[in-house]
Amino acid sequence: MNLPMDDIDRKILRAIQRDSARSMQDLGDLVGLSASACHRRLKSLEEKGYIAGYRAMLDRVRLGLSMQFFIEVSLVSQSDTTLEAFEKAVKTIPEVLECHLMAGQSDYILRVVCEDATAFERLHRDLVARLPGIARVHSNMSIREVKSFGGLPV
Repeated sequence: MNLPMDDIDRKILRAIQRDSARSMQDLGDLVGLSASACHRRLKSLEEKGYIAGYRAMLDRVRLGLSMQFFIEVSLVSQSDTTLEAFEKAVKTIPEVLECHLMAGQSDYILRVVCEDATAFERLHRDLVARLPGIARVHSNMSIREVKSFGGLPV
């Protein structure tokens, strides 16, 4: 449900998308509120469900996961049973960072990260071998990330 927000709420949401670890004083200064007023606004946004959670953004390259791929998957069937089995199985693979059910040519698109080509080859083989209902797999390697998640446009 979309609840009314004002410009200050939007400023708070934009600011915490860039850096959710900043102090209430810094956040308040940024949006033009006292720390306590900013804290009340932030708690209200959380309670209303605008903020789904907080997490740290890790540097995958520093962690040795320098290769990123987008894998298109087509299944043998679009039955509920096939879709559910695939989704359950893909959730068990840690290298799969995202999995999206798609409209269009492929049934799913996966974003995966790996250390190197050998690790990707192993993952690719495992995907085809372990995931149920796969008819076709098409992989695309990301050469360079031009823009990563910068936050939602609020």
